[in-house]
Amino acid sequence: MPPTPAALEVRDLRRAYGGRVAADGIDLTAAAGQVTALLGPNGAGKTTTVECCVGLRRPDSGSIRVLGLDRADPAAAGELRESVGVMLQDGGLPMAPRAGDVLAHVTRMYDHPLDPRELLERLDLTGSARTPVRRLSGGQRQRLALACAVVGRPRLVFLDEPSAGLDPRSRRETWSLVRELRADGVAIVLTTHLMDDAEQLADEVVVVDAGKVVASGAPGDLAGHAVVDAYAPANRPTADWARDLAGELASAGRRDLADATTAHDDAARVLLSPGTRGPDARDVAAVASAADLVARRVSGVAGATDVERAGLEPTHANPAGHARVEIVAGRRTLEDAFLELTGRSLRTDQDRPGSADEAAPTGSSARRRRRSR
Repeated sequence: MPPTPAALEVRDLRRAYGGRVAADGIDLTAAAGQVTALLGPNGAGKTTTVECCVGLRRPDSGSIRVLGLDRADPAAAGELRESVGVMLQDGGLPMAPRAGDVLAHVTRMYDHPLDPRELLERLDLTGSARTPVRRLSGGQRQRLALACAVVGRPRLVFLDEPSAGLDPRSRRETWSLVRELRADGVAIVLTTHLMDDAEQLADEVVVVDAGKVVASGAPGDLAGHAVVDAYAPANRPTADWARDLAGELASAGRRDLADATTAHDDAARVLLSPGTRGPDARDVAAVASAADLVARRVSGVAGATDVERAGLEPTHANPAGHARVEIVAGRRTLEDAFLELTGRSLRTDQDRPGSADEAAPTGSSARRRRRSR
């Protein structure tokens, strides 16, 4: 029996707008019954990739297979329209009709849809069903767009920022709905600026930057490391502090830790072995001892290291006025991994216009977008 094809297979996708490259050889696979999170700063190529996958843009080159069908084949359009759900961040919703009427209209496009009344209730939209879409809040429009994307029981669904603008209760309900879709065997491609969404929902994470895939894997594998952060004393440049700590660790015979020490925000970060579930107490003690020695040398007085947050006892007393270093041991987060891979924070790059990925569309596409705003 031949293996079941992936719900989505993207190979060597390339798309440019004039001289600006938005997708530069992107490969992406999404499996049935899994959530694949597409992460990247603004302009990374996420939006272009998704728009090519759902047929809103044509790639310059590369191949896209959706549910085993060639996305470029016009004969596949009808089947894909029936089997693929799409939620775009800007919604693409008509503004004049009432919310309930919009969902009812979409429902009639499918042979075996979900009950739209139950979906409105599930997403806390029953009370807004008679409200024109233009008068809905941003969060309500997001929930309506989500309802429209899933009401047709899709086999593959693209969700662009499904939790954006939602209150905590609505966000949890959205998570619950996504998990139910996954349990039903639906393939879900999720783009998000919210790391919590990816960490809570994703089976696979694909990190895109400058139009290329820079990393992919399970969230735990991408984060994957336990870390020890030694925070620099006041007025000590972080780069100098990290260099001195690495030198002290090497002198103490811990070249493995020295080679894994880098400046990270206002701390020297020591990245422990991949796959470790938590920091080893011996590694934490080695970092604490080295940091203590560096702090004493820098200050010229007997310093001390505060390792209480690591669950260890301080190695020295801390007389008033002496240098003090804080040691924090834990696990690297997915956001840490993202920052190291791209050099940018996902949270501070939200939807700024003018990037290559968000290049202004031309022709009828541009006119359609202007009318929908």
